[in-house]
Amino acid sequence: MNELKPYFLRAVYEWCADNGYTPHLIVFVDENAQVPKAFVKDNQIVLNIKDTAVGRLKMDNEWIEFVARFGGKPFEIAVPVSNVMGIFARENGMGMSFEATPYQPQEKDDTLTVTKSAEKTPEKTEKPLSGSLKVVKKKPKTEE
Repeated sequence: MNELKPYFLRAVYEWCADNGYTPHLIVFVDENAQVPKAFVKDNQIVLNIKDTAVGRLKMDNEWIEFVARFGGKPFEIAVPVSNVMGIFARENGMGMSFEATPYQPQEKDDTLTVTKSAEKTPEKTEKPLSGSLKVVKKKPKTEE
């Protein structure tokens, strides 16, 4: 089962964007977090993830990745979702906080279960569905 944390992060991010706020992440920095170390204080870093401040933002269930500028230089940022300690709007401080947990890659179930039926599958006697689409164009209004 997927964790709720990445869904909450995306929801608060979207809420910030919808309201014109600047979303910031608080991230616990360990060996898994790819951030500019010069900007880390007490094993934490605050990252502005507003769409105008970052490029190629990707927030999936395990990682948050983007490109951002620090000291005028572009950096590839990659942090495990498990390292995120909070997301908040800079303008009003509203958001959510989380406990940082050690990163553990999600196990993917790559096995395929095939079940064979003891009985033969009955032949389909139904007529296949057919459909058609019709293009409808709106006529431009003519000025009189």
